[in-house]
Amino acid sequence: MIKKYIKKPIKIEAIQLKEDNIIEVFDFLDGANYKETKSVEELEDFSQEMLKQGYIEIETLEGIMKANFGDYIIKGIKGEFYPCKSDIFQATYEEVR
Repeated sequence: MIKKYIKKPIKIEAIQLKEDNIIEVFDFLDGANYKETKSVEELEDFSQEMLKQGYIEIETLEGIMKANFGDYIIKGIKGEFYPCKSDIFQATYEEVR
């Protein structure tokens, strides 16, 4: 017998990958603060490399996945990360304050 279910309301953390927040996204993924540990030149070179590539790679429970610019990166309830397309994210989540 097929049953219907509703997703439990669980707060998650997420950040949208944009062209101007690459370092902030990597801080979120790594729990680091790269602005304190890397030079301005290193950060700029890294950001330019990611912009040229057009995506970042994220280690997920299912393996390496790509997050394109505009995608959201979600931190799951067990601390895992995974990318989510913007339209799916916006249809599924709403911001809490």
